[in-house]
Amino acid sequence: MAEKATKTTTDRPRLLLLDGHSLAYRAFYALPVENFNTSTGQPTNAIYGFTSMLANTLRDEQPTHLAVAFDVSRKTWRFDEYPEYKATRTKTPDEFRSQVELIGELLDAMAVRRFAVEGFEADDVIATLATQAEALGHEVLIVTGDRDAFQLVSDNVTVLYPTKGVSELTRFTPEKVVEKYGLTPRQYPDFAALRGDPSDNLPGIPGVGEKTAAKWITQFGSFAELCERADEVKGKAGENLRAHLDAVKLNRRLTELDREVALSATAADLAREPYDRTALGGVLDVLEFRNPNFRERLFAADPGAQLVEEAVAEGIAVDGTLLAAGDLPQWLDQHAGATLGLSTVDTWELGSGSVSAVAMASAQDAAWFDPSRLDEADDKAFAAWLADPDAPKVVHNAKNVTRVFAEQGWRIEGITMCTALAAYLIKPGRRSFALDVLSVEYLGRELAPADTGSGQLAFGEEGDDEESAAAEALMVQARTVLDLGAVFAERLSEVGAVELLHEVELPTSALLARMERAGIAADRPHLEGLEQQFAAAVQHAVGEAHASVGHEFNLGSPKQLQEVLFGELALPRTKKTKTGYTTDADALAWLAGQTDHELPVIMLRHREQAKLRVTVEGLVKSVAPDGRVHTTFSQIVAATGRLSSTDPNLQNVPVRTDEGRAIRRGFVVGEGYESLLTADYSQIELRVMAHLSQDAGLIAAFTTGEDLHTTVGSQVFSVERDKVDPEMRRKIKAMSYGLAYGLSAFGLSQQLGIDAAEARVLMETYFERFGGVRDYLRRAVEEARIIGYTETLLGRRRYLPDLTSDNRQRREMAERMALNAPIQGSAADIVKIAMLRVADALAKEELSSRMLLQVHDEIVLEVAPGEREKVEELVRREMSGAYPLRAPLDVSVGVGRDWESAAH
Repeated sequence: MAEKATKTTTDRPRLLLLDGHSLAYRAFYALPVENFNTSTGQPTNAIYGFTSMLANTLRDEQPTHLAVAFDVSRKTWRFDEYPEYKATRTKTPDEFRSQVELIGELLDAMAVRRFAVEGFEADDVIATLATQAEALGHEVLIVTGDRDAFQLVSDNVTVLYPTKGVSELTRFTPEKVVEKYGLTPRQYPDFAALRGDPSDNLPGIPGVGEKTAAKWITQFGSFAELCERADEVKGKAGENLRAHLDAVKLNRRLTELDREVALSATAADLAREPYDRTALGGVLDVLEFRNPNFRERLFAADPGAQLVEEAVAEGIAVDGTLLAAGDLPQWLDQHAGATLGLSTVDTWELGSGSVSAVAMASAQDAAWFDPSRLDEADDKAFAAWLADPDAPKVVHNAKNVTRVFAEQGWRIEGITMCTALAAYLIKPGRRSFALDVLSVEYLGRELAPADTGSGQLAFGEEGDDEESAAAEALMVQARTVLDLGAVFAERLSEVGAVELLHEVELPTSALLARMERAGIAADRPHLEGLEQQFAAAVQHAVGEAHASVGHEFNLGSPKQLQEVLFGELALPRTKKTKTGYTTDADALAWLAGQTDHELPVIMLRHREQAKLRVTVEGLVKSVAPDGRVHTTFSQIVAATGRLSSTDPNLQNVPVRTDEGRAIRRGFVVGEGYESLLTADYSQIELRVMAHLSQDAGLIAAFTTGEDLHTTVGSQVFSVERDKVDPEMRRKIKAMSYGLAYGLSAFGLSQQLGIDAAEARVLMETYFERFGGVRDYLRRAVEEARIIGYTETLLGRRRYLPDLTSDNRQRREMAERMALNAPIQGSAADIVKIAMLRVADALAKEELSSRMLLQVHDEIVLEVAPGEREKVEELVRREMSGAYPLRAPLDVSVGVGRDWESAAH
């Protein structure tokens, strides 16, 4: 943090100027780049460090005016005078260069004026603005890591110089400069010219250091005087001075900052303005800066925060009623046919809890009640309204609301809007779907009651203030949900997602609620045995690792592992990082192929077994008192539309390994049921790709009924089908799936362990045979670049603004997403439709079998006694008919007593 700011005795303006490149570069090296990356691979360490420093400085210094200056290039007027200027500086890392543009986007959203002037350095811009501001009577603060700025220090200008990364800033006042160098700020460029500056490639005088340079300036009073009287300097130092006099004179010209740069605005124009909070939130979302403290600090520094807070803090005034026993039927009758916002507070635990409060809101008023205080007539009226499909309801999290009421014994129908799902469909890449965040963003108001001071809410004659406040807050939520629903209905129409919400997402949420409640039975002893087995394997790997190097070390310590691998064993070094050389899984796999030493292989095995142990440990802890595991599904995590699973995450269970199969055997058929049935689609992504590309050859390969990869391999390699060997098939399989996921030739070469040139030839040959696929992939990217988004078969959009980015890394990542999103998203949509069709068919045929899980592309059902044949036929029929693809959907089904034995 900066040293404590000096309090000003007047209310004069305070201008804060920042050297953008200097500070961002310091932040880049202060924070390890490997720890700051988005899911698209964009490094963000410099952005995070710079923005954090800026937020702290704004908080501590409270400037009234603000600007940031950036360098344009090294070719400035100094380069024209001295072509070797800064020539020794190393090339700017690619990981840094891509972040400068994003810092600019952040500053734009913060309404911060930024300058970058061709032919001048950021320091010159700062010098110009500081000089102008001082003349206007402003106080000036300059944050920079370039000591040349010390020449600007005066009674009105202070330099805040980073002394530790960008987190600690030292205040350089005139007194501090004298204390540090024994010279005044005005004398500093004289001193710098004599000393030289290796970072700028400005040569000093041999044998002359900072002490001698400072002594000469003090003795002669100025650089000019020293040059005039250079003959008076005695000894070897004097000889060197005279020999290098022309060089130090050039240094002096280059060190002097230009205070008269022509700028697009003056210091008087730099008054701070309110943030564009929506734009800033969007940039932070793209950068995946999720830390709430970071966001809070940044938004707290908004000069318009007080105005925003005043507007937002107005909240909403709700004309609310706290319903006593017997009041509910009449209230519902008064609002018959109206769309109502619905909100709940629940205190239930699975199987034994209850809803503790419910609020409903219309556009005019609201009501709150405690279900425990209902009489029989209330309970009957509410249950009837809740289950009425013609009574429209708006909720925030449809799945959770459905599950909460189901635990109470109430069934809910007629949900016409879920604000969380709607926000997701409108902007699937956003990071927060919290109701309070959406309220501020879309309604411009805080999720809180307005302070009306009416005191009208009371629960009969026995009401208390605490209960009234809780009731009012819940009614505000219900009203906010209702108002957001109206806004989102319009937005959904604009993005063509109305049908997707009503026909797919809302029904899926209801189905997921039932699946979560059902859970899947677990063989706890089996899972506990696996946990012990994996724990023993971890300890065995530790022993092997110690034996392989002849001593003990901490396998979990990257530092100790680096010392062993690259120090003691002298193995080939991996990618250099801030803390040494990387020892991640990819690095260890590479090392295993580069050396005969067994340690890299042991380390990989140790990490895999440790991961398995943690996975199984989590599963054991997740077994509920009813003996079943109740995972939580989410529809609003993956931007492609895929479902996710947490607490526990069943998608973490490996599918194709022996260990994964052993774990899956721990999930079994429950009491009262006969077996588990699993069903999934064969090669659904490739079938979607064939459908979208309309490639006749690929579609034909699917319709032959023979092995797809063998059929395609015979065409690509121009051999008979029986001549396609396993290696050819492996390459074709990797190629086909890789194209569906935007794989490049380099990525394919890495995956197959072949030369990049061979991979490129393989791709070109594939495209010669399947030109429709090539044309589709090109068309998908170009169309998305024009309209800004991709669409699935059902119209689910994925917005990709980086398709037009000037940053190559971000643009190429967006291009891969543009290839992948329509294919993976369409597959996800088809799986949801299949789930709904199967569930509806089970209900229509009045079968007792039920759906339990959806993991990856697989559906798991629990089959009731005597229903196996019906369920299997029903599942095949409904899943295969989920969507009419040109390459027809193919369903695989398996049945068994546990998840693994039901595999197919």
